[in-house]
Amino acid sequence: MNELDVVGVRVEMPSNQPIVLLREVGGDRYLPIWIGPGEATAIAFAQQGMAPARPLTHDLFKDVLEAVGQQLAEVRITDLREGVFYAELVFASGVEVSARPSDAIALALRTGTPIYGSDGVLDDAGIAIPDEQEDEVEKFREFLDQISPEDFGTNSQ
Repeated sequence: MNELDVVGVRVEMPSNQPIVLLREVGGDRYLPIWIGPGEATAIAFAQQGMAPARPLTHDLFKDVLEAVGQQLAEVRITDLREGVFYAELVFASGVEVSARPSDAIALALRTGTPIYGSDGVLDDAGIAIPDEQEDEVEKFREFLDQISPEDFGTNSQ
């Protein structure tokens, strides 16, 4: 397993499909995962430290975990089958629960939980970006600094 950082979310053109971009810590691979607009909003809210007036599902889940005394130890992106990514929530108690990567990432950002990607997933779907192409990634980060969750066109009530 390789630790991953969340670079951010953006809308891929021309499909208008949101993606979350993860970066291998200590490596040069990036992992793009296509997600839904609701999940893009949830991830963007968490990255920007925004708190909605009423808790979103991921905020509620975090609050429930705290209320029952459970701690999310790590999130693992474990598999890629037929174009679909799979993830697991791993709790401090050792319990593992299957999850969509987008939900797992949104929860990890809210709880400060590390995210890991399997070697197989990174080998299959990771994109190596050498240091000389880092300026493109920097442009992407600048784009992320200027986008807001409302740009994803969802109503997050």
